[in-house]
Amino acid sequence: MRAVGIIAEYNPFHNGHQLQINEAKKSSDCSHAICVMSGNFMQRGEPAIFDKWKRAEMAVTGGADLVLELPVVFAVRSAQYFAQGGVRLLNALGVVGHLSFGAEHPDLEILQKIAEATENKEVIEALQLNLQNGQTYAAALSNAILSIQTVPKEILTSPNNILAIEYLRSIRKFAPTIIPIAIKRQHANYHDINITGSIASATAIRRSLVERQNDDISRTVPPEVYSIIQEITKNQRGPSEAGKLDNIILAKLRTTKASELEKIPDVSEGLHNKMMSSALEAGNTTELLALIKSRRYTGTRLRRILIHLLLGTSQAEIVHFDKQGPLYARVLAFNKKGRELLGEINKTSSIPLVTKTTHYLNSRSRNNHDLDTLQKMLSYDTLATDIYTLSLPAAPWTYGGLDFRHSPIYHP
Repeated sequence: MRAVGIIAEYNPFHNGHQLQINEAKKSSDCSHAICVMSGNFMQRGEPAIFDKWKRAEMAVTGGADLVLELPVVFAVRSAQYFAQGGVRLLNALGVVGHLSFGAEHPDLEILQKIAEATENKEVIEALQLNLQNGQTYAAALSNAILSIQTVPKEILTSPNNILAIEYLRSIRKFAPTIIPIAIKRQHANYHDINITGSIASATAIRRSLVERQNDDISRTVPPEVYSIIQEITKNQRGPSEAGKLDNIILAKLRTTKASELEKIPDVSEGLHNKMMSSALEAGNTTELLALIKSRRYTGTRLRRILIHLLLGTSQAEIVHFDKQGPLYARVLAFNKKGRELLGEINKTSSIPLVTKTTHYLNSRSRNNHDLDTLQKMLSYDTLATDIYTLSLPAAPWTYGGLDFRHSPIYHP
């Protein structure tokens, strides 16, 4: 059995995602699709609009057969490490023959050429210099490649193209037998904020959800997904409100020692001191980000840092996790074909399938100091959920410990 893999956030799942899954199965000639999905926090350092189980359920109703969680220590990272985490997890399953991803410019020949160029010594040196000069990773990489390669500049400024290049780099390094499939992104641009048709950006859909304009999104998501969204909002299980985490973030910054803040992933060059002083002047995270944002530290990078502050991850731990790669495949949702996949994966996978968190970790053992690497990685997923639920509208969804009680969702 060979499956096509997809790495996504589904924040939330919409018609464009359904088209991609259908095209991925068709292009790969695979009848089964496995999606590796971010959990409760996104790559941009924001809480997901809906929790990971509901978003996974949406994906299964929309064509995915099995949805696995990308551990938070890879999900809330820059494109390079997000891609590496997803590719390594899919490769470890032993059943994935293809990786499908969307791109604004899905010319694999050009994308492969760019991915290969990233291994060029001159590009690596230019990249490091650009980073030292305060450029963001995306800008630093783009400018480094353009210094030796003649490729259209717009290819290197589109978010999905950057991610596509990172997927190709990760495949070359960690999963050379996986065949990449680039699919052209349909209609709506990544950051479009308005809904104008049946294909809309996730940004536009989230905006409508936050503004409680659910009728606007009914044409942008599959009917079953819309029913799930209606159920979630009716039961006050979502959407999340990032602002509910503001006081927690400020409290952490005001009470954590400078020596501990300095250990947070991505913090360098005295940023921890600026974070501490700015936390005394800010009344919310919007004000905080305005005070500490710079050319080197973009809003996105800073939001990721704040999530790692809440989780308590350190740079040393992240480096260790990056060397290991994902150490388990956490099952969030599946259907009948997904059940078939789980049976096959049990035979072929080099990492364990996790269907019950308590088989590896419970709420008491999570606080032990002698956790192995797998347990430590998994503990951060459970902590992420406990923090995330505080952003939800009302009890009982705001309670903690969900990862120890919530089973994977089976959708016939």
